[in-house]
Amino acid sequence: MRIRVTGAAVLGALSLSVLAVPAAQADDRIPDLSSLVPGAAKAQQFSAADQTLGDTKIKSVTVNGGKDIVVGTSAKKTFTVTVTATDAAGIYDAYPVLWHGPSMDKPDGVLIPTTLDEDKVGKCTKSSSTTSTCKTTFVVDPYYDLYSNSLAGTWKVWVAALGNDGDLAMKDAYKTAKVQRASKLTVNAAPEPVKKGKTITVTGKLSRANWDDLKYHGYTGQPVKLQYRKKTSKTYTTVKTVKTDSTGSLKTTVKASADGYFRYSFAGTTTTPAVTSTADFVDVK
Repeated sequence: MRIRVTGAAVLGALSLSVLAVPAAQADDRIPDLSSLVPGAAKAQQFSAADQTLGDTKIKSVTVNGGKDIVVGTSAKKTFTVTVTATDAAGIYDAYPVLWHGPSMDKPDGVLIPTTLDEDKVGKCTKSSSTTSTCKTTFVVDPYYDLYSNSLAGTWKVWVAALGNDGDLAMKDAYKTAKVQRASKLTVNAAPEPVKKGKTITVTGKLSRANWDDLKYHGYTGQPVKLQYRKKTSKTYTTVKTVKTDSTGSLKTTVKASADGYFRYSFAGTTTTPAVTSTADFVDVK
């Protein structure tokens, strides 16, 4: 069993406490994200997300530069989330949390930013006296943070922004972001060299990260394009579409016509990113 543990983040006098993230067992306690509210007396009346105190407004949130978050089986994935917010008194800090599950009350996955120091979570840059963009860093460890393949797909972004005057704004699902299982794709065209008009067999394999056992396994039943580029050309064209078998393997045949490069290309799915193999050159005699 893998246990995932998070720390606590503090936003100055208005603190946001993060509870321990659940273990892989279903009966473990799940943190209530609505409890991540400022602890100052002025704000304690708020116990749920999608709340506003004063004139603080969240203007935009960008996760990983707008790209999907792709995580493998061992390497930690670092990405940033930026929050732009406004308040008449200026912005003190902003705090995003990525969560996955049926609801805010019962998430089965939570990712929190790495605290920069004991007082703030984000590094905020002013664009005016009222508006700031706060940048936070996340580090995802597949061993601790992604204990199940069921966590692949769409996550929601909870976000809070705090004004210098103690005002705040919170949204339980301001936007969504995709967390995906990293993919790999190989190709091999043989024989090499080959006589013109003879048969070339092109094999390969599509695999993706399995967060259950932290290994790569074949991605079965997926359409993959076989593409070809003549040695004298810069453009690939799709020759045919091949489906992966029960082990994620690919195999098809084509007729040798001219010197060129073969590759496989996978378009991706909601849970798995697109990937293209390296090219394999075939010398046609």
